[in-house]
Amino acid sequence: MKTKIHPDYSECVITCACGAKVETRGVQPEMHLEICSQCHPFYTGKQRLVDSAGRIEKFERKYGKKGESAQVG
Repeated sequence: MKTKIHPDYSECVITCACGAKVETRGVQPEMHLEICSQCHPFYTGKQRLVDSAGRIEKFERKYGKKGESAQVG
């Protein structure tokens, strides 16, 4: 390998929005996630609405709510 072209590989802490933390190694000292295996509905078996940053509202503003489409005629 060539020297002085690769980033530093050091300890990294990954933090989820639910509060779970995982220590690993990476090129960044810390990373933040919105969802992980400890809070994801697929892994927990519990259904919950995951709407970060208002994606549903943003979609409804852009395309209109269900049933409010323009009528042709």
